[in-house]
Amino acid sequence: MRKVAVIDGQGGGIGSLVIKRLKEEFGDRLEIIAIGTNSTATSAMMKARANKGATGENAILWNAGRVDAIIGPLSIVLANGMLGELTPEMAKAIASSPARKFLIPLNQENVEMIGAVKEPLPHLIEKLIENIHQSMNA
Repeated sequence: MRKVAVIDGQGGGIGSLVIKRLKEEFGDRLEIIAIGTNSTATSAMMKARANKGATGENAILWNAGRVDAIIGPLSIVLANGMLGELTPEMAKAIASSPARKFLIPLNQENVEMIGAVKEPLPHLIEKLIENIHQSMNA
């Protein structure tokens, strides 16, 4: 079984949608660890049926190097992202992790992804699922 960390902040809405879709598609083939930058985000992701959950900076620092993949919005690798919820240490741990990163290119934090097609979140999540399938079969 592969371990996947889904990292989100604020209300945990993006992470919840991702976890729900991962569970539908992969069932128990993935162990999903919900890591919220705050307890509201973690709680929302746990309600979406993550296997485990943890909250805060240390949870991200500890788990970033212990999972096979990290999933979240682009802002999880930006210091002070998510209105400051994502500390520079969190961003560094995620970006430096040997885990494969699947980042959803939502334009936030005054960062524009040149060449990325702007699509609705549900379409981006479907592309995420396709990419995870490809990486599992590689």
